[in-house]
Amino acid sequence: MIFERRSTVLKRVIVPGLLGGVVLIVWTFIVNGILGFRSSVDMRQVADERRVYAVLRDSIVEPGRYIVNPELTASETFPGGEPVFSILYSGMGHESAGILALLQLALFFLASIFAAWMLSVSSARVLNSYARKVLFFVAIGLLFGLYGDLMLLNIDGYPNKEALLIALNDAIAWSLVGLVVAWRTQPEPGMVTGT
Repeated sequence: MIFERRSTVLKRVIVPGLLGGVVLIVWTFIVNGILGFRSSVDMRQVADERRVYAVLRDSIVEPGRYIVNPELTASETFPGGEPVFSILYSGMGHESAGILALLQLALFFLASIFAAWMLSVSSARVLNSYARKVLFFVAIGLLFGLYGDLMLLNIDGYPNKEALLIALNDAIAWSLVGLVVAWRTQPEPGMVTGT
């Protein structure tokens, strides 16, 4: 009985989740590694980088997110049309990149396995339809895109176009995960088909 249960979890959650994690890794490699999407969004160079770096290093010593506002006007309000800058300092340097890449890989797999588990406990109506299983993952991507990524659109966040592209990237990535996980996730034997 226990062996049977483990086999079911392996077939319905772990294997589809691991395949979904592979899809996330491949998608991320193509979009970011080959096409350079995130580097074009997150790693633009500042014109006078050495001077700006020196000012930031001397001014910001604690990790955190910082806002740099324009000087207030005589009426104690922020002037219109002046830029607001956001500075993000994680407290880490380039030496942390390798371990963080491994953590990101683990998170790809854990997120996909968790999503596969959520799908596995869905209704028979969802589990008996490939299209509904894929739509389950499309919904996850849209949720990440709408709530997570579009929340980055702010005066101290991403420009409109970039926030939309990041949201679209997540929606596409989770839709692709859905194509693979839905293919590998089968309803339990004897599960009543919903209409």
